Amino acid sequence: MDNLMMTFAIVCPLIFLASFIDAVAGGGGLVSLPAFLLAGMPPHMALGTNKVVMPTGTLIATLNYLRGGKMQMKVAIYSAIGALIGGGLGSRLILFVPEEAFKIIILVALPLVAIFIATQKNFGSDDSVMKEMPHARLAIYALLIGLFIGFYDGMVGPGTGTFLILAYTKAFNLDLVTSSGCAKLANLTSNIASAIVLSLAGQVMWIVVAPAVVCAMVGGRIGSSYAMKGGSKNVRKVIYVVLVLLIIKFLTELM
Repeated sequence: MDNLMMTFAIVCPLIFLASFIDAVAGGGGLVSLPAFLLAGMPPHMALGTNKVVMPTGTLIATLNYLRGGKMQMKVAIYSAIGALIGGGLGSRLILFVPEEAFKIIILVALPLVAIFIATQKNFGSDDSVMKEMPHARLAIYALLIGLFIGFYDGMVGPGTGTFLILAYTKAFNLDLVTSSGCAKLANLTSNIASAIVLSLAGQVMWIVVAPAVVCAMVGGRIGSSYAMKGGSKNVRKVIYVVLVLLIIKFLTELM
């Protein structure tokens, strides 16, 4: 009983924080997965429990963005389809392609992304107007973004939501808040697929799920409201935090 209460004490506040971060700028997995590992779960069990818990917070955030009118539905839906396919391919190909190679590429790219955001003051600003383009081109762009970043999610994972946000902002000139709303739906589909697979494999600690889900849902609700209330300024700040955490994570693992 004492061990279970200790697990709750570790997991619950960290899952709230992870879901909050994820709802604003993506990258919540940088906090949520270590939370389950810190609680003493084996790696596969931690991954499975994480994949069951975190989509609930993502779902709440998705609905909140949708209610707030901060989602471009065509972009979100096509991208979600691409992410579902890409995530499955990435999970299969990780068996054949060295994960370290992808981590090195990402580690080189992350500082460049941070510099780009810092120097482009109007990037993803609240008054951004979506680019006009034919429906077919929009569908192809959104599918490819979902496919490639979903593939990354299946191969490596951390920061998927952040990369989706940046891709939508660049490709469609969406503001950062609307991009975050679109990213939630794409991320949700890949997470649900993973949760089903790992649940069927028995890699979920169900006794921890209920309280963790409550914390994830609250974090997703507050995080998405924080993003919409503060606009692109708040999203931009959290993106910087996620980029720094990603750099630290990949450097540590490669060393």
